[in-house]
Amino acid sequence: MPLPSLLIRWGIDMVLQLNLAAILAIAAQATWRKMRPVISRDAVVLPILGFLGVIAVWWAVASFNHDVMPTPPEAVIANLDFILHPFYRRGPGDLGIGWLLLASLRRVLIGFLLGALVAIPIGFLIGMSRKAMMALNPVIQIFKPVSPLAWLPISLAIFNLADPSAIFVIFITSLWATIINTALGVASVPKDYLEVSQVLEMPRWRQMLKVILPASLPYIFTGLRISLGVAWLVIVAVEMLTGGVGIGFFVWDEWSRLNLSSVFLAVFVIGLTGLFLDMAIGQLETLVTHRQRSL
Repeated sequence: MPLPSLLIRWGIDMVLQLNLAAILAIAAQATWRKMRPVISRDAVVLPILGFLGVIAVWWAVASFNHDVMPTPPEAVIANLDFILHPFYRRGPGDLGIGWLLLASLRRVLIGFLLGALVAIPIGFLIGMSRKAMMALNPVIQIFKPVSPLAWLPISLAIFNLADPSAIFVIFITSLWATIINTALGVASVPKDYLEVSQVLEMPRWRQMLKVILPASLPYIFTGLRISLGVAWLVIVAVEMLTGGVGIGFFVWDEWSRLNLSSVFLAVFVIGLTGLFLDMAIGQLETLVTHRQRSL
């Protein structure tokens, strides 16, 4: 092909590519213009305004009681060592807040997983059998309102150690919401689903795996979500009483030293960790059920 023809063809290709790139850029810009206000407002602006409101209230209260309570800038400056070096080790009892948080998370996850392994089968049993429901429901209703801290002396008497006692309290705390929600989910499976499985002559175990379990998964995950939130709430109080290594004991120890700056840091870390745990359960539910949670 002659050189002029090659140049003309190359020029046409370049013009077409530039036009296509311009069209895509314009379309992307128009889409971003439409979505940017919503994204900026809902995902960035509103949460920032909420946090600023909390900080403003904290600052106002600290201004009237400055002898005891630090202002937000003072708390940040006082906790710079914890913030910048969360995983330091300076002795047997001098650990960074990151290690304390991991110790608490370990106890919570062990107790929570053990509770889920027990609670989900019991919930299935109650939801599928009226006799089991009549036998177990009074037991659940009696023990469910009992404060988690009331179980701590019993667990200490059984295990005689702080760590397994804390895990036991988390275990017993994690049972009730998961049992109740699992039983509700199993009992709420549409009868049409069960009738179709009976027409297909499914074995009982296959009916449970293929029909009942998928239909009740949203209820099960709701129970797990509540149980994990309660477990994380309880571990702080348990560690305050049992001592040792953990974020709860850190709160009590810093309060004993009248160091409210570190207490505020611990409150922020506890709340942020609880948020991440809840988000993790939500993401797991989305992966398992293939449905996005509304909350």
